[in-house]
Amino acid sequence: MADTDTLCEWSISGMDCGSCAGKIRDAVGGLPGVSEVSVTTMNERLRLRLDETQTGRERVEAVVRALGFGITERDKAPGAAAGVQPAVPALAPRWFQTAKGRLVILTGLLLAAAWALKLLVPGPLGGWGFVVACVLGVAPVAQRAWAALRLGQPFTIESLMTLAAAGALLIGAAEEAALVVFLFAVGELLEGVAADRARNGIRALSDLVPRTALLETPAGTREVAAETLAIGQVVLVRPGDRIPADGEIAEGTGGIDESPVTGESLPVTRGPGDSVFAGAINAESVLRIRVTREASDNTIARIIRLVEEAEEARAPTERFIDRFSRWYMPLVVALAVLVMVVPPLATGAPWDEWIYRGLALLLIGCPCALVISVPAAVASALAAGTRRGLLIKGGAVIEAAAGLRSVAFDKTGTLTRGRPEVTDVVALAALDEPGVLRLAAAVEAGSSHPLAQAVLRRAEGMALPEVAEARSIPGKGVSATVEGRRLTVANPRHAAAAGALPPDAAEAAATLEAAGKTVAVLFDTDAALGLIAFRDEPRADAAAAIAQVRALGLAPVILTGDNQRTAAAIVGALGADYRAELLPEDKLAAIRELAAGGGVMMVGDGINDAPALKQADVGVAMGSGTDVALETADAAILRDRAADVAALIRLSRAAMRNIRQNVAIALGLKAVFLVTTVLGITGLWIAILADTGATVLVTLNALRLLGFGGGREG
Repeated sequence: MADTDTLCEWSISGMDCGSCAGKIRDAVGGLPGVSEVSVTTMNERLRLRLDETQTGRERVEAVVRALGFGITERDKAPGAAAGVQPAVPALAPRWFQTAKGRLVILTGLLLAAAWALKLLVPGPLGGWGFVVACVLGVAPVAQRAWAALRLGQPFTIESLMTLAAAGALLIGAAEEAALVVFLFAVGELLEGVAADRARNGIRALSDLVPRTALLETPAGTREVAAETLAIGQVVLVRPGDRIPADGEIAEGTGGIDESPVTGESLPVTRGPGDSVFAGAINAESVLRIRVTREASDNTIARIIRLVEEAEEARAPTERFIDRFSRWYMPLVVALAVLVMVVPPLATGAPWDEWIYRGLALLLIGCPCALVISVPAAVASALAAGTRRGLLIKGGAVIEAAAGLRSVAFDKTGTLTRGRPEVTDVVALAALDEPGVLRLAAAVEAGSSHPLAQAVLRRAEGMALPEVAEARSIPGKGVSATVEGRRLTVANPRHAAAAGALPPDAAEAAATLEAAGKTVAVLFDTDAALGLIAFRDEPRADAAAAIAQVRALGLAPVILTGDNQRTAAAIVGALGADYRAELLPEDKLAAIRELAAGGGVMMVGDGINDAPALKQADVGVAMGSGTDVALETADAAILRDRAADVAALIRLSRAAMRNIRQNVAIALGLKAVFLVTTVLGITGLWIAILADTGATVLVTLNALRLLGFGGGREG
């Protein structure tokens, strides 16, 4: 890469399918000084590296416009500010405002005028109206065909359409030629409308973040553009308003509707210190929120970027079809030439008849429907998943997830809540359970240890006594002076070593530990006062998640670093196989072993499980929009629900079924009409319907995925 290379991005309008993207990619990629060309259809983006000493940006734009597409630099596109690039235009034009819409109106009016002329002026003169209609209607198509030819692309649908129309005029089929031109324009318009519907999922994401925010300043509250908010600023969010930025609540408590971001239907209660997403809805009370991310880096912006990048991660099936289509069109063109020439020369058959059949074959030669069959389904699946909190990074991930044989779950933070909770309080000596909890919470009040925090959560609302001389005992516990006596909260081994754990207390502690729980002992200088047991409890949907994975015909296995006893107590109840006492490198080895039997998915928290996530065929990170969940693995469960793992697999399987249906539609229709055209059963206008009709059918079939509900069908 030269030092003069610049990364450039443009927004492209008018792309309807993979063939459109291919034309731009091939044409622009042939310019000197251009490298790393990436064109994505659904978000209408052209990205490349450009050596402007060899080719200027104006030349790139001129080439794209010559092919019949609109182009605007991304930093000049509407809505581009503060580093936030719109994924798609903020508002799509109405169909009659587009170039393809205008072509439909023009060709339709010309065709109607030609038919009127034929009725009013009988004889040969009346037929000239169709010649004029055909020539004027095909002119813009021929212009694009000529531009593509000059750029080294002879086999495009525009060139085939132009040849077919010209040939039909030469053999005297002007009326049918004019009808074919009109049907071609209608088909292209329908492709554009269908493609724009597929983009609505991404466009809806862009619209989630409000345009303005109420910023608190020393002079009072004032309305500012949300994209200008800086880290550390405080915004006021009223009930019913959308949150304008990623941040944390500085003041206020209330329900937050996160469904626009995560798909979770029920509001969640958030209070001071809790994180909130841009685009979520404040459902209840006034909140003051401190901004923690700039607009260009908020959760919505990152999801949009990842969805855009996901479109570039093409599935193996898509890459194969792309290679196949490159020789499919030339092959059909060669077949059309043979059909035109061989029968008249070999058998003396009428030239007009066989030229007509060959021209019809040309129209069948466009692979648009085949090329779009995979990316349309993938784009719809990505949009459907994103709306339901399932972020999938591309078609390759979808294809891999559809072919899994097993699913490996990390335990902590994935199938469990990821933080210990107090499960049992056992009073010894003269105390009762609340008394034990009250004294233990007082001792633990200054500690940030997870077990201490669990005790404090359980004791929330209790009046705690004053504490003096608190100190930590590394690796053992905490001690402090409470109500005039020295109290310690420590593990049973330390309590026993201190002579404060009588046999009955030791037996009770052992019973709790046998149930997979961690035990802490509250004791003074003489004896134990009580036992507190902790456990990282399974999520409410953990058992259902395992059951759903098994119902899909996959083998679930749980990987954990816990000891065998704890693993058996917690994991065994979930109804899955498990492997315990695993270090990160052991998890990596386990994934490799599972992968030997077929595709394997690893589901973890995306931090300590990173090696296993990367090793798996599909790595899925849990987490409600965290950096790790969004950027580490191949997919992320934004709602942080274990049961969504099965939904992700079902969506991937539905997408692959849709792709197979699309390929069958595209190839099946072309095969049928290829035979009927050669036999003379169908003609030009049926051939163009077969081509554009197949493209529209494939796109509409792909759009069905937008209605995916995540149900339990396999």
